[in-house]
Amino acid sequence: MLFSDLQLREELLLAIKEKGYQQPTPIQEQAIPIILSGSDLLGGAQTGTGKTAGFTLPLLHKLMQNHSKSAKGRKVRGLILAPTRELAAQIAESVTGYAKHLPLKTLAVFGGVNISPQIKKLRSGVDILIATPGRLLDLYSQRAVDLTAVEIFVLDEADRMMDMGFINDIKEIISLVPKKKQSLLFSATFPKEIKSLAESLLKSPQTIEVAPNNTAAESVTQIIHPVDTKRKQELLCHLIVSEKWKQVLVFTRTKHSANKLTSKLIDSGISADAIHGNKSQSARSKALADFKKGSLQVLVATDIVARGLDIQSLPYVVNFELPQAPEDYIHRIGRTGRAGKEGTAYSLVSIDEKFMLQDIERLLKQKIPSVTISGFEPDPSIAPEPIQRGVHPARNKAFKARREAKQFGKPKSIKGPSSFKSSPKKAKLPFGKTR
Repeated sequence: MLFSDLQLREELLLAIKEKGYQQPTPIQEQAIPIILSGSDLLGGAQTGTGKTAGFTLPLLHKLMQNHSKSAKGRKVRGLILAPTRELAAQIAESVTGYAKHLPLKTLAVFGGVNISPQIKKLRSGVDILIATPGRLLDLYSQRAVDLTAVEIFVLDEADRMMDMGFINDIKEIISLVPKKKQSLLFSATFPKEIKSLAESLLKSPQTIEVAPNNTAAESVTQIIHPVDTKRKQELLCHLIVSEKWKQVLVFTRTKHSANKLTSKLIDSGISADAIHGNKSQSARSKALADFKKGSLQVLVATDIVARGLDIQSLPYVVNFELPQAPEDYIHRIGRTGRAGKEGTAYSLVSIDEKFMLQDIERLLKQKIPSVTISGFEPDPSIAPEPIQRGVHPARNKAFKARREAKQFGKPKSIKGPSSFKSSPKKAKLPFGKTR
């Protein structure tokens, strides 16, 4: 099948051709006709499948059918929710690219930047709004956005929204948009909370799933490198230099680890930058832009960018530290091997991460090949730290207390690792939210 067989507008077909695409991916082939028909959609797709274009192209087509040439008083007709700033910006870039020959106005709004320019642009008229939940509610509370004319509502990365504590914000936003609308929900996994949300949001939806849940893309080669914790930085530098890697995305578990590793790489003569929640939005955007254009060799990131980040032809991903949640491993390595391209995911695994690796392999239902690098063999005399599967019990307690405080509106004294303590200024916001 070709894109020209999908009954899309000529302006969209021209934009697709200019991007060099001819054949739709499986999810695009299935989703576009369903969305064009007006049906609600529940979509499950493994990362890198072309999901964004799958809902963007038919959304643009449908909005053009009743488009008003007058921008004055123009209200938001297409609303797309994304969990992170990076994903919101990525979707906006895709929408803008496909709409280049259309008179539709697009805007992305998210936290970490001045809200005033966003308010000004909204008041000048916007057809398609891409937003993170927190910033959208901020704008609504300031009467800067009108959601009464929304015709198509897209909830992207629904499971990630839930993980970040946005579920109540999403329910509030749903209450603000018209009941009569077309709704599209996409999620990589479908826990019971997402199924319940889908049942309340979608009306007689059609369901598509192009890959089983919790599977890694076949285009990604996975390799484990056993190494002692104290030698991980040295091994990573060795791999980057000896293998002549020009573009590699490296994941750490914490912001502190990301900053520490970045400093080590720079000291070793490797161009690197970190991207995480403590960075300003301008710094995050600059680091990502430099990495995409190739002027930055290594981008060190926390899981804030594990989902939705689309870097064309990214060859390598490295798990400097394994993630606490095995599902996040799949989303991390999904940054490479996208859109039919080949990619390799390396994981530097210490003895302390034994249980995390077992959980990942259990989720994947496969053993990941292990290759020991000469000169970096783990010391057999080192015993693993007493870290059990998943999050440390003290952290579980801290997370539970935060969730309860968020749900019932009562401040709680949270005891746990110092990195999980809230400052007074941040205590008003639910844990994990970014506005």
